[in-house]
Amino acid sequence: MNVEKEIQGLVDWLRSKVQEAGAKGLVFGLSGGVDSALVGALAKKAFPDNALGIMMPIESREEDEKDARALAEAIDLDIEKVDLTESYRALLKASFTSENTLAKSNIKPRLRMTTLYYYGQDRGYLVCGCSNASEFYVGYYTKYGDSGADILPIASYLKDEVYALAEKLNVPQIILDKQPTAGLFEGQTDEREMGFSYEELNAYIREGKKGPNWEKIERMHRTSSHKRAFAPKYERKDIDK
Repeated sequence: MNVEKEIQGLVDWLRSKVQEAGAKGLVFGLSGGVDSALVGALAKKAFPDNALGIMMPIESREEDEKDARALAEAIDLDIEKVDLTESYRALLKASFTSENTLAKSNIKPRLRMTTLYYYGQDRGYLVCGCSNASEFYVGYYTKYGDSGADILPIASYLKDEVYALAEKLNVPQIILDKQPTAGLFEGQTDEREMGFSYEELNAYIREGKKGPNWEKIERMHRTSSHKRAFAPKYERKDIDK
């Protein structure tokens, strides 16, 4: 991969998509992880004065906010913080408290998506999603949560390519070195939750290399196909036809 060429292509693409939509800039969630850091760096490069990162903690680790702020300082990115912890707890209180950890955890990215669209519509910005190609292939994201976006700039890049692009854009080393996590619950990491490494996943997607978990990878890809498509629509059958 020609990293410099890809970065310029991404910047040009972001500018064209914003122009096509009649928008003014870009807004995105800033989690403290490498994917959102890369999106932030690209957005800042494309729109120096109209790129906004939103930190949206929900019972989150303080270290993640610290890392997000480190990125903002490194690239002079405008950021805001919206603490959604009480909103999350209020929703559970108003409905019920599930014993299903994933059902509860998936509320969090959906609240964040709602927040990003609030900012986006107010400012005339497009909402940028931060899913990469590795996650996209196996559906490792929340439907109508972190996948709820106007554009997905890095969804064609595998996780190792994300790191290469992020390093070129001077994303702080503390972010490049941290273990990938969606931050949905305490102790959660991407690889532990998926059940295989990004290295194995990337090798399967890129080369068709069948590691010990290739059947699980393919099953996850198959069962998550609904996440990569619009909801199915019933086609009417008029009786007079």
